[in-house]
Amino acid sequence: MSDEYEDMGPIDYLVVEFPGNRMTGEGFPLLVDLVDRGVIRIIDLMFIRKDEYGSVTGMEIADFDRDGQLDLSVFDGASSGVLGQDDIEEAAVALEPGSSAGILVYENLWAAPFAAALRRGGARMVASGRIPVPALVAALDATDATQ
Repeated sequence: MSDEYEDMGPIDYLVVEFPGNRMTGEGFPLLVDLVDRGVIRIIDLMFIRKDEYGSVTGMEIADFDRDGQLDLSVFDGASSGVLGQDDIEEAAVALEPGSSAGILVYENLWAAPFAAALRRGGARMVASGRIPVPALVAALDATDATQ
């Protein structure tokens, strides 16, 4: 690994669906706050729309809640080129027709010092994953039911 990437934190992605293309913009200030506090660094942010027939198109950074303010202008240009057409198509498979989605690739800056220390010590990441909140709640409920 080059020295340039030695101090990077883990990289994650998420795809957030907005059923019926309803984006309120409520989460955007919280995302900006995470960036401003140095918790995450946005590597790529893209929005797509899947029409009723299954066709997928990219969406411009715009006024999603139609209040006259460009809610996402702070993210304009947040594109490293990591997301490709194959990523868009894979994300689109998860979407219901008539929905939009945000695709976010981000670095976990909070974990960068820990990850760098592990790498310097010769450790390497061999697996990673994410447990969806509903799956965790279901597992905890199942555990409670057996006790």
